[in-house]
Amino acid sequence: MTRVAAIDCGTNSIRLLVADVTTREDGTHWLRDVHREMRIVRLGQGVDATGVLAPEALERTRAALADYTAILRRKGAEKVRMVATSATRDAANRDEFFSMTADLLGAPAEVISGDEEAALSFTGAVAGLDPDDGPFLVVDIGGGSTELVLGSWDGAHAKVEAARSVDIGCVRITERALRSDPPTGDEVDAATALAGQVLAPAFDVVPVGRARTWVGVAGTVTTLGALALKLDEYDSDAVHLSRLSKADIADLAEHLLTSTHDQRAANPVIHPGRVDVIGGGAVILRALADRLFAETPVEDLVVSEHDILDGIALSLA
Repeated sequence: MTRVAAIDCGTNSIRLLVADVTTREDGTHWLRDVHREMRIVRLGQGVDATGVLAPEALERTRAALADYTAILRRKGAEKVRMVATSATRDAANRDEFFSMTADLLGAPAEVISGDEEAALSFTGAVAGLDPDDGPFLVVDIGGGSTELVLGSWDGAHAKVEAARSVDIGCVRITERALRSDPPTGDEVDAATALAGQVLAPAFDVVPVGRARTWVGVAGTVTTLGALALKLDEYDSDAVHLSRLSKADIADLAEHLLTSTHDQRAANPVIHPGRVDVIGGGAVILRALADRLFAETPVEDLVVSEHDILDGIALSLA
């Protein structure tokens, strides 16, 4: 058994997983959570418009990472891997970020490509699912990018057959198109058109029609899962492996896009750091649903709490 620590730093949040990895006799690996935590730091604040990481965003991320470093050391993690995704790939001053991560962790974060991000998300998402339900289409809606990955899972190993990452996420689409509170009809129409336009190349590369199961990961999907369940407070165990129909997704998107900031903030299952971008995430999910339910035999979306963070931890095995 090896104790590992995985850190995923995205456009909107930074997350930590400390887990024990056990290797079975057949060479497969099993994760047992020791500590899992998420903080909204909005590292990608304004990157789409300015091309640089904002000083205040870097400071928020530094403070969170300092706490995470103390936690993983206290928990006795033997191996650590930190990956950084969309916001840092696009920032002109990314060297400041990597110097900061090296100072805290002893080694800099890795910038991973969109394809590697997709593969890690897929591995984390399908590792606990029934292989007979494949092929699986895993969709990861982040703050700055969205990944579509088609592949299979044999109960021991994931095989990615096609993947594509595109530069649209809940933060980017909100900053570009959804500026009013609540968004106007014209803004929603523009955001919907933008989502469809940016997602189109992913559908050109990933043959989604082959999928038998659609799995959604990351904060937009899990938040909508919690809203559909009408939970009084966020419960990851209840959310994990819950399902959303096309009607659920359409109704939730409509509700979020016609609610004010204060109305969304009053819902206990919406994390405060997602209140102003969850509508944008819902636009992207609705655009995906319109296409996927039309082109596949899939009848609903499986909501997964396991994602790239679990994939990063498994990669350390």
